[in-house]
Amino acid sequence: MNSQLNTKHRALGLLLLAFIAPVLLAKLVLSLNWYHGGATNHGELFSQEISYSSLGVSNPIPKEWQLLYLLPAQCDADCLERLYILQQSHTALGPDQDRVSPVILLDKNSDQQALTSFHFATRTVDTNLQSLLNEQQLILVDPLGSLVLRYPQVKGNDAQLAQGKALLADLRKLLKLSRVD
Repeated sequence: MNSQLNTKHRALGLLLLAFIAPVLLAKLVLSLNWYHGGATNHGELFSQEISYSSLGVSNPIPKEWQLLYLLPAQCDADCLERLYILQQSHTALGPDQDRVSPVILLDKNSDQQALTSFHFATRTVDTNLQSLLNEQQLILVDPLGSLVLRYPQVKGNDAQLAQGKALLADLRKLLKLSRVD
């Protein structure tokens, strides 16, 4: 009778151990920061919530995803390549092109001559937004006007192409998951 009771207690103990051990192990891994979840986005997320309204700027194209780029005073070969990659990324979206608008922001010193071979929407940049667009970076804005991702300037054709592919991958994923049209 004792051996049968010990067998039941052992079975119950093993059953409890099978269910409690993974929970305790997961708690240990998370509390000691042994797990570092992977990010699937290629651009850099903004560390704090920034939107057009928090900057005191009106949304140039409400209810659409936007790709912002501040045209520099002197558009060199890297700048022209960036404009080309921006145009090609937008074209590669296919049927989702209507949901995304590339917007070239201009200030009084911008080299508008560089835009002659491109067909982009242009807007005058506000000084609050201009400080975020330094160093020729691209910024992705959601339809509600929140600045979501930034893509810093890179040098060289290969790096520009890689960044264009990364931008396209992020855009496709966001457009697929977006519930705002």
